Amino acid sequence: MNLSSLDLNLVVALRALLEERNVTRAGRRVGLSQPAMSAALSRLRRHFDDDLLARTGGHYELTALGQVLLERTATACDLMERLFSSQADFDPATESRTFTLMASDYAVAVFGAGLGRLVHAEAPHVRLRFTQTPTTVVEDLSVLLSTTDGLLMPHGVIGDMPRTDLFHDEWVFLVSETNTGVGEELTRDQLARLPWVTYQRTYDAPAVRQLGMLGIEPRVEVSVDSFAMLPFMVAGTDRIALIQRRLAHLMHDLSAVRLVPPPYEAVPLQEALWWHPLHTHDSTHIWLRQAAQRVAAELD
Repeated sequence: MNLSSLDLNLVVALRALLEERNVTRAGRRVGLSQPAMSAALSRLRRHFDDDLLARTGGHYELTALGQVLLERTATACDLMERLFSSQADFDPATESRTFTLMASDYAVAVFGAGLGRLVHAEAPHVRLRFTQTPTTVVEDLSVLLSTTDGLLMPHGVIGDMPRTDLFHDEWVFLVSETNTGVGEELTRDQLARLPWVTYQRTYDAPAVRQLGMLGIEPRVEVSVDSFAMLPFMVAGTDRIALIQRRLAHLMHDLSAVRLVPPPYEAVPLQEALWWHPLHTHDSTHIWLRQAAQRVAAELD
């Protein structure tokens, strides 16, 4: 398709129409009169050879294609906004903007807090926004990274995107202080026999997947969508859980658990900041990555 033949203003109009499902409200949202927005809808219908909005009773519903385009237009608008807000120079002391990073609660607790302190000290008008990493990150990686400023995730899950390595960590097991059946070390037999608490998205824990190669199938009793919940689900029970050592130390005083090493050589964790190639030469992102590297250097 020849982009030069398209009116990119129609992308903004399309998003408003699909989200508002009302011509008048969509026009008000983008600053167009009702006749002008109706004309935009007509042009979009001709382009896609589809009604996009179909009247049902006294209101409009999205057609099947309209449903498909709903998310794509939001992504396209976010991408264009990031593209045209790029700048040659970035002064952290005066600039005002928001950086959005996808991260697990582990990454936010261990690394994000330090990044927040640095940003507060050096860029007082800059805001940080951390969002939970979606479960579809592997399937939609390029699209997700194109609409955010970066992704905090360890190696071994994704690839083929620019990154900067941040800090190392290692895996340890959590055991309740009341669990007298486990001594200073766990055995492989106990790993297979005792009930587990696991992080719900197993791709974030390659050391758990490693157990399969050792012939150990964890008997999962509880799964949670937060690494920080693991100690509380272990305390006072016979359960065990695999957790990152840095997070375990941060939370040790909050729950009655103790740490024991794995009875096998667990693959270490290398956390990294990943981003879309379109951000590589942008001055604002260069500053963000350099700030992240400084925070990581203090951790390691």
